[in-house]
Amino acid sequence: MTAKKQISTEESTELLKTLRKRFEKNMGRHDRMDWSKIEVRLNSNAEKLWSLHEMEISGGEPDVVDYDEKTDEYLFFDCAAETPKGRRSFCYDREALDSRKEHKPQNDIITVAKEMGVEVLSEEQYRYLQTLGEFDLKTSSWIKTPKEIRELGGALFCDRRYNTVFVYHNGANSYYAARAFRGILKV
Repeated sequence: MTAKKQISTEESTELLKTLRKRFEKNMGRHDRMDWSKIEVRLNSNAEKLWSLHEMEISGGEPDVVDYDEKTDEYLFFDCAAETPKGRRSFCYDREALDSRKEHKPQNDIITVAKEMGVEVLSEEQYRYLQTLGEFDLKTSSWIKTPKEIRELGGALFCDRRYNTVFVYHNGANSYYAARAFRGILKV
């Protein structure tokens, strides 16, 4: 039996305050959205609020960046200027972690994302995020890697340099102090 994923009333109140302030400060990310509707949705879904709390405490600074009319979901992305500090130095997935014989990182991003209840941004989502501001000017973020690349031992990551978003590759078992992942949460 898994533990229920929820935060205390105090944590919830504090998180909602933080999210509202971030929402109001960054209206360019969601100019046609109404915070009160988002807050109602969050208050009715303790598990999603827990996931946002996990994003927040690991340094992600989650914010609403889009609304999907087809699925009636608000999309939260990690919007910290640099890749989240609390999720750095992880390799790509469990298979990559298990393949390391020595100097293993603490964890892998796919496992951590799943534990947090979020997904890793795809390349398309990462590029969309970059239209809302300038992110990862000094760091980089792992992105969802196509199966064909992963089966060959690779994994993809992105950053922004020279006012351009770059996609690179590494061995999936590599890890760096300046690389984490950005998550997406659908609420």
